[in-house]
Amino acid sequence: MRLYLVQHGLYLSEDIDSKKGLSEKGRTQTQKIAEFLKERGIKVNLIWHSKKERSIQTAEIFREYMPNAEIVQRGDLNPNDPVDEFPNQIQSLQEDLMVVGHLPFLKKLSSLLLVGSENREVVAFKNSGIVCLEYTGTWRILWVITPDLF
Repeated sequence: MRLYLVQHGLYLSEDIDSKKGLSEKGRTQTQKIAEFLKERGIKVNLIWHSKKERSIQTAEIFREYMPNAEIVQRGDLNPNDPVDEFPNQIQSLQEDLMVVGHLPFLKKLSSLLLVGSENREVVAFKNSGIVCLEYTGTWRILWVITPDLF
């Protein structure tokens, strides 16, 4: 099983957009990475995202490139939400999953999965970037893609 952790794309400031939707650069970077995944045949069965506009828009872009993925909005993926219940939820799915969310939530989740403590920073996230983890009895990092690679 693979888990793709995605930090939402770059977004507009609140004085420009009260919902903090994606900026043009955020859309472009996310589209490039989604296209890269599609070209390599990488697919997910399920995309979870938070209720924040920038997360919704990022997830929708990935969904355009993975049309068979089910997309689910969740109320427990906000920046400071607890992560302690997620390992069991994710592992019980037994299918590839993409989680589009925010910091520090993604940092805490990746740390909890990889080293058993949400308080240790193991992975550096970037807007629109993806951290791919694989579960084979234990979690490990397979690869990381950031927009600055394009």
